[in-house]
Amino acid sequence: MARALYERYPDFSEGRMAKIRSHVVSRASCAVVARELGLGARLAERGEKQAPAEELDRLSRNRNVLAALLEASLAALYLQHGFEPIREAVVDAFDGRIVYALTSHVDHKTELQEELARQGKQVVYNVLDVQGPPHDRLFTCAAVIDGEEVGVGRGRSKKAAEQDAAREALDRLGVAA
Repeated sequence: MARALYERYPDFSEGRMAKIRSHVVSRASCAVVARELGLGARLAERGEKQAPAEELDRLSRNRNVLAALLEASLAALYLQHGFEPIREAVVDAFDGRIVYALTSHVDHKTELQEELARQGKQVVYNVLDVQGPPHDRLFTCAAVIDGEEVGVGRGRSKKAAEQDAAREALDRLGVAA
């Protein structure tokens, strides 16, 4: 992905390119690509004889499972065919994620941290609540600046809840995201 981004956008700064690459290859993006390629459905079809249908359904929709499935599939393709024969197909599969990263604000935590650094401040994230069983958690986190809670977010992971809290903090501080 780094090579493809560099070739497509040679004028981008190293920092901007790193942010885009980080989003494009993130667990969340890999799960989206896996869904788009139908890997979850294939997992459910292939596993019908090994596991109960409800468990397969849950696994075939799980972000972490989908991301791992995509990574394993890409590794197998690489080992079988080498880099160059699969390069274009891999970049094409992630093209939607590249476009999304270019047109959407994808890293609120970094944006908030950079804004606060300019002001000589820092943000701390606190977990306010965790609900649900270990395989289906919902986290609530707060972004705290100078002892004041300026954003609260929720998500299926602590990181996602922190991103949501940072987004709310940016909104509240009037920083265009």
